[in-house]
Amino acid sequence: MDPTLAGFLQAIALVAALALSYRPLGDYMAGVLTGGRHLRVEGWIYRAVGVNPDGDQTWYVYLRSVLAFSAVSVLFLYAFQRLQNDLWLSLGFPAVPPPTAWNTAASFVTNTNWQSYSGEATLGHLVQMAGLAVQNFLSAAVGIAVVAALIRGFTRTTTDRVGNFWADLTRIIVRVLLPIAVVFAIVLVASGVVENLHAAQTIHTISGATQSLPGGPVASQEAIKELGTNGGGFYNANSAHPFENPNPWTNWLEIYLLLVIAFALPRTFGTMIGDRRQGYAILAVMSVFWVASTALVSFFEWQHHGTALQAAGAAMEGKEVRFGIAGSALFVSSTTLTSTGAVNAAHDSLSPLGGGVALFDMMLGEVAPGGTGSGLYGMLILAIVTVFVAGLMVGRTPEYLGKKLGGQEMKFASLYILTTPAIVLVGTGVAMTFPAERAAMLNNGAHGFTEVLYAFTSCANNNGSAFAGLTVTSTWWNTALGLTMLFGRFLPMVFVLALAGALARQKPVPRTAGTLATHNTLFVGMLTGVVLIVVGLTYFPALALGPLAEGLHK
Repeated sequence: MDPTLAGFLQAIALVAALALSYRPLGDYMAGVLTGGRHLRVEGWIYRAVGVNPDGDQTWYVYLRSVLAFSAVSVLFLYAFQRLQNDLWLSLGFPAVPPPTAWNTAASFVTNTNWQSYSGEATLGHLVQMAGLAVQNFLSAAVGIAVVAALIRGFTRTTTDRVGNFWADLTRIIVRVLLPIAVVFAIVLVASGVVENLHAAQTIHTISGATQSLPGGPVASQEAIKELGTNGGGFYNANSAHPFENPNPWTNWLEIYLLLVIAFALPRTFGTMIGDRRQGYAILAVMSVFWVASTALVSFFEWQHHGTALQAAGAAMEGKEVRFGIAGSALFVSSTTLTSTGAVNAAHDSLSPLGGGVALFDMMLGEVAPGGTGSGLYGMLILAIVTVFVAGLMVGRTPEYLGKKLGGQEMKFASLYILTTPAIVLVGTGVAMTFPAERAAMLNNGAHGFTEVLYAFTSCANNNGSAFAGLTVTSTWWNTALGLTMLFGRFLPMVFVLALAGALARQKPVPRTAGTLATHNTLFVGMLTGVVLIVVGLTYFPALALGPLAEGLHK
C-alpha cells in the first residue's frame, strides 16, 4: 500500500474512533463529576485519608488541597527513589542520585514525565509500579479535578464554593482512569506489549554476541502513560521500544489512548453547563489545530531536503521502520499537542520545520486537545480572552456563559497566559547565558538553541518530550528543569482556581440581543485566531532564532 494512503487511513480510523468515544465518555465523565452518591470503595478511601467528601470547598481551600497533595506526592516519590536499593524488586539498582530523584519526582507529579535517566538501567520494578505508575494516575486526575472546579465556576452563582478536591480526585481515579487503564492494559498485553516481573534476560544473538533484554510490568504502565497524557517510558526509547510499542496496531492504539479523554472533555464541559453546543465549539478549535499539525509534520517529513534524505526517499533517521513517516508524524503531532510527551521517534531527528511544528504545538499551551483537564481549562481561558477582545471591539461589557468578564477575571486570565511563556523564555535565556550549560548542547547554532528552547518549553508546558542532543543530567539542569515543571504546572492552576472562585460568586447575566454567541462558526474562527496571535506574538522571535532559521537555511 502507498505510504501516504496508509497514513491517511490511519488518521481517518483514529478520527472515527475518537468521534465514537466523544459522546459516551464525555457524558460519563460529566456524571462522575456531578453525581452525589459515593461508591463503597470510595468511602474506604475517604475514611483512610480522613476527609469529608461532601464538604464543598472555596477556591482557596481547593487550591490548598491540590498543592498539599502534590507536595506530599513529590516527597513520597523522591524518598521512594532514594530508598530503592533497600526495596523489593530493586533488581540490584542503587539508590537514585538526589538531583535525578528530585527531577523525576517533580516530573511525574506534574504530569510532565520528563526523564533525564534511562528507565531500564536506573529504576527497579517496584519504583516503576508503585512510584511512577501511581503518579501517572494521580497527576492525570488532578488536572481533570481542576477543570471540573472551573466548570463549576460557570454553573454556580452567588457562592464561593467550587467543589471538593478529594471527592473529584477519588472519583476520577476509581471510576474513569482505573477501569479504562485495566481494559487497555489487557489489550496491550494481547497485542505483544511486555508484562512481567522478570529481571534482565541474557540472550545470544545469531552473530554469537550476547544481549541483555530487560522485562518488567510494561503494559500496565503503558496504558495509563498514554491515557493520562503522562508520557514517561518504561524504557529509555519510550514508545519507540518494541516492548512498549511492538507494531503498527499498538502504535495506533496508543495514539488513541493519549487523545481520547482530552477530546471527550469538551463534551463533559457542554453537558455540565447545560449547553452542549459550547462543547462542540471548543472541540472544533481543538480539531483544527490537531489536523493542521498532523498535516504539517507529515508534509515536512515527506518534503525533506538534503542529498542523503532524497536518495533514501524518506526522512527515516530516528524513526522506526514498523511505523514509517505516517505513523511517526501522527504520533509526533498528537503527543506534542497534549501534555503526553511519549515519543515513537527521535524528535531531534525530525526535519527542522517538522521539529518546529512539534515545538510550536507545545507553545500553544497544549490546548488542542491538551492534557487531561489542563488542555480544556487552557482553552477556556483563551475563550474568555476571545470574548473580552470581541467585547472591546463592539464597546460592551464582555460576557461568557452568563458571567461578566470584568477586571478581576481578566487579570487572572492574563496572568495564566503570561506565566508559561515567561518561564520558558527566561529559563532558555538563563541557560544560554552560562557557558557550562551551553556546553551541554551537542549541537551548535540554531539547532543547539532549539534543543534548549524545546527543553524549557516541554517542561514548562508539562509535556516531557525532548530533543536528544541536549545533555540534561547535571545538577544544574535537573534542578532548573524540575523547578520549571513545578512552576509551569501549579502557577497556572492558581489562576484557574482563582478565576473559578470569581465566576462562582457572580449572579448570572441574562442573554440579550447584544450577547456574543460563543457556539457558532464565527466564534470558532475568532478563538482560533486568538490562539495563534497570542502564541505567535509571544514566541515568534525565539522560533525565528531556532527552527525557522535552521529550516530556511540552504
